[in-house]
Amino acid sequence: MNDPHDRLLDLVDRHGLVRAREVAEAGIPTVYLTRLVRSGALERVARGVYARASTSVSEHVTLAEVAKVAPRGVICLLSASTYHGLGTQNPQRVWLALPNGSKPPTAVTVGLEVVRMHTRALAAGVQTPTIDGVRVPIFDPSKTIADLFKYRARVGLDIVLEVLREYWNSPHREVEALRRYAQIDGVENVMRPYVEAMAA
Repeated sequence: MNDPHDRLLDLVDRHGLVRAREVAEAGIPTVYLTRLVRSGALERVARGVYARASTSVSEHVTLAEVAKVAPRGVICLLSASTYHGLGTQNPQRVWLALPNGSKPPTAVTVGLEVVRMHTRALAAGVQTPTIDGVRVPIFDPSKTIADLFKYRARVGLDIVLEVLREYWNSPHREVEALRRYAQIDGVENVMRPYVEAMAA
């Protein structure tokens, strides 16, 4: 498969979303992106991010975009709670957890809210759903609740409690997992009275 058009379409089909830099790294001149957009074969879904025109892009495409440029990161906090359908927030920026000491990605077209986590917290409760063809590391609902309590000063306690209420009344509720993640995050004592009130 030597034709750049075919190679580019194959790349998009394999990855779901592609960035211009990935196209260049594959040895395909990026001018073919423009040509395929003009022909209707590709669609620009975000600045520098392309997908097949026939593919409907989900409401969570920004999470996929961030996952492509931050392989060591995990989608967290309000972005994770929104993905899981908890709370009424619709964050304008993507919340991303990164290892302590790492720099946030610069090649991203959406706003980021970055938090730093130690290795154990960053590895706990990670799911990897496929969003628009991209495997996206994202914290599960129980870990998200513990993280919201940990970062309640940045998020706002009223928002944390709203998400906790919805979590408590949802199929996502896993009390043992919630306790375990609260221990990892060091918020067990902070969270306990709110959880006990929910259980009363």
